[in-house]
Amino acid sequence: MELGKQIRKYRQEAQLSQDELANRVYVSRQTISNWENDKSYPDVNSLVLLGEIFQISLDKLIKGDIDTMKEVIKQEEIKKFNHYGANYTALLITAVISAALLFYFGNKWTVILWCVIAVTAVYFAIKVEQIKKGNDVQTYKEIVAFCEGIMLDEIQRHREYGKRPYQKGYWFMESAVGGAIVYSLLSLLLQYF
Repeated sequence: MELGKQIRKYRQEAQLSQDELANRVYVSRQTISNWENDKSYPDVNSLVLLGEIFQISLDKLIKGDIDTMKEVIKQEEIKKFNHYGANYTALLITAVISAALLFYFGNKWTVILWCVIAVTAVYFAIKVEQIKKGNDVQTYKEIVAFCEGIMLDEIQRHREYGKRPYQKGYWFMESAVGGAIVYSLLSLLLQYF
């Protein structure tokens, strides 16, 4: 790996200590040490700051490490996608299960609580969609491949791309049917209370 050597080289040329560089990049001195010893890699924002501080292009800074950095960035995207997806799923399930009970048995505070849960679920749904859009993944197969860190071959990508227009219609129908089933079950449940 060259990135750690590059950071050390340019830091020394700029006559900056690790502490001084850490203060300018808004990280700890230990983080700078880890970067220079290839124990970790800077995130994209830190790379931009390093380029500005050293007055060099990012290409020059990451010389030889472009593929490694792409992989690190992709792994970060996958982690964020999984994190946002898990939060969205948990909040959506909580909102659906608690909706009828909160509105039936609750007062205005329980309705407000439910609204907070629903709005938070929508926030995480938006974050998931942003990652999907940024990585051009829409179909189930594309999402699974993205989460596993693999690329679909050319033929698979074209097949999945062809499915995209139909998936929105299927999603709408599935949502409508699912909503009707949940509504029916909750209505039946509430008749007994």
